[in-house]
Formats: sequence, C-alpha cells, structure tokens
Amino acid sequence: MQIEERSAGEVTVLDLKGKMTLGEGDELLKDKINSLLQQGRKKIVLNLEEVPYIDSAGLGEIVRTYTTIKKQDGSLKLLNLTKRISDLLSITKLLTVFDTFDSEADAVRSFSSARV
Repeated sequence: MQIEERSAGEVTVLDLKGKMTLGEGDELLKDKINSLLQQGRKKIVLNLEEVPYIDSAGLGEIVRTYTTIKKQDGSLKLLNLTKRISDLLSITKLLTVFDTFDSEADAVRSFSSARV
C-alpha cells in the first residue's frame, strides 16, 4: 500500500492506494497518522478511492486511527468509499461511527462546520 499526503488548508488528505491488509498498509497508516499528530495536524481525511480491499486488520487500523485522532481532539473523515468498503462498514455497523463523503470538497468543508 502507498500513502500520498496532500494539504487542503488546515486539512490533511491522505490518498491511500492498494490493499489494506495485515502487514500491508496497517503499520504504514499507523506511522503516518502518528507523524501527523506530532506535527499538530488533527484534521485528517482518508481517501479510500484506490483501496480495492480491506481485511479485518485494515479495518481495525482505521478504527484505531479514528480513536487515536479523537483522543487528540482531532477529527477523521472517510472519502470515496468503494462499494465493497461501504458494504463492509455497513455490515460491521461502523458506517454510523465515521463521517463519510463522496466529494473531497464536502469532506474538507465539513471540518469548518464542525467543532474540532
């Protein structure tokens, strides 16, 4: 898996590419999030458009990421969920936990309307 980082004002957008599975992407995401939090970047969007598959370890890492960011008074949003990922979040009832968006502009804008 690869992670590309972009900034949209105060918001950091992480473009994830590739499968998010045990040993392939979960540690990478954890390291990237920890690094961003140390820099004081607490408004984060995960763009999952190019993630074809997430296993339970990958899903667990997204949940852990969400919890870690929340503890730091930050906020995590999910962008461009594939049908497979959307179905997975729906089945696991996690769709009710995450703010999800189909448009990057809407995701970025949501941070200014929400108190972070």
